[in-house]
Parts: sequence; C-alpha cells; structure tokens
Amino acid sequence: MISLKTAILAATLLAGMSVMQSASAQVVALGASNTEGHGVGSSEAYPAQLERMLKAKGSSTQVRNAGVFGDTTQGMLSRLSSSVPEGTKVVILQFGGNDGRRGITPPQRQANIANIQQQLKARGIKTVQADGYVKAALQSGMAQSDHIHLTAAGHQRVAAQLVGSVR
Repeated sequence: MISLKTAILAATLLAGMSVMQSASAQVVALGASNTEGHGVGSSEAYPAQLERMLKAKGSSTQVRNAGVFGDTTQGMLSRLSSSVPEGTKVVILQFGGNDGRRGITPPQRQANIANIQQQLKARGIKTVQADGYVKAALQSGMAQSDHIHLTAAGHQRVAAQLVGSVR
C-alpha cells in the first residue's frame, strides 16, 4: 500500500514533468546572428516574432531561439543535440555565411549541412530552410547598416514567410 506522502510526492513529480514537457519548444530556430537577432534584440528576432504570429492564430506552439552570433555549420552540428531537445517537431535552419569567414571550405560546409539534416531526419524532425527568406529580405533593403543583419521589419517578413511551414 502506498502512503499518502508517497502518492503526493509522485503526483507532484508527474505534474512537474508534464510542465517541463509542455514548456519545451516544439520548434527550434537553429542558426547564427540573424537567427539570434543581432542588432534588433531577441524579442524582435524572427523566432520570437514567429511565435507571436502563431499565438495570434490560436496556436500554442513554442519557438526556441538557438541562434548564436558568429556560429558556423560546424558549430551548429556540434551543438545540435543540446540545442534541439526531445519533443521538437520542426527545426528552422538558417546557416548564414560565417563558414567562409571562419575557414570552413564549401565541401566541409555541405558535409556539415548534410549531417545536420540527416540527424534531424533520423529523429523524425521536419526541417525548414530560412536562408532564402533571410537573403530575400536583405536584398529588398531590410538590412541594418552593416548589410549583413536584418532589421526588425526584415525579421517580421521572415517570420511571416515561415508561419505556414511550422504549423
């Protein structure tokens, strides 16, 4: 027979586990500085704007920003397991352009990207590419003065283009 104290402890632990699972992101945005929100802040970065757009449509989807300033495909690959928790349904990939500046050759870059995609596929996680959306926003003038990083409006545009892909 289980004591009342043990039953309460078990119920408390199960409730805590349920809260932890529901608090984990179902969508992870993996990338470098444009994902992070360099120059506009994390609350204006496309992952945060995407989450707000999804919530406005009645979705409870949580979007985790796993963008790291200056990151490369090699760095993203090395932190993939820690950045994409169990329960993730979609990963938005935004590889950016740091590889060339950090000495990663095009064949290494392609191998890293393929490895990231293979690992996510093996885990049953859908991937969505955001580099094209970011590039288009930059080319349409939604760039900060450095011509590398998106403005808040650029992030909003990218988020709006991603909404249909992560629902």
